[in-house]
Parts: sequence; C-alpha cells; structure tokens
Amino acid sequence: MQFPAQQTNPTSVDFVDRRQEPTEPLPKAERRQFSDQRKSDRPEVDELARAIDDYKVRNRRRFITFEEIYDVMVSLGYHK
Repeated sequence: MQFPAQQTNPTSVDFVDRRQEPTEPLPKAERRQFSDQRKSDRPEVDELARAIDDYKVRNRRRFITFEEIYDVMVSLGYHK
C-alpha cells in the first residue's frame, strides 16, 4: 500500500538536467558592487563607483584587487 504523497507518475517530467546546454541563451546578469547602493552626496564618489563597475564588467571580474582599484583611480586622474 502506498500513501498518496508517495505515489509518483513515471510519465511526468519534473527533473531538469542542468548539465545539458540550454536551448535558449540565458540572459547575462551583470554583477555590480556599487550601482545598487544609494547615491552619495559627493559626485566624485559616484564617479569612482561607476568607473569600478565599468572596469568589472569590461574585464569580467566579480571582485577586483587593490591594485586594480588603484588603476581605475589613476584612469580617473588621481595622482599622489
């Protein structure tokens, strides 16, 4: 005797094999660190955040190193 919750229908397909290539291209979500945050009161901070996000998207990086942040700052005109 089987309980109703244990009965299965072998003809139904509930399993999705995710190892197969998708038939439709999946939308590529951009992972941004700063764009979802609230705007700053300082425009230079917003400019740096946008530049870092652009760098991450351009180079397909989710996280960047301190050296890469410094390179972005130099590209914006920072110098010591």
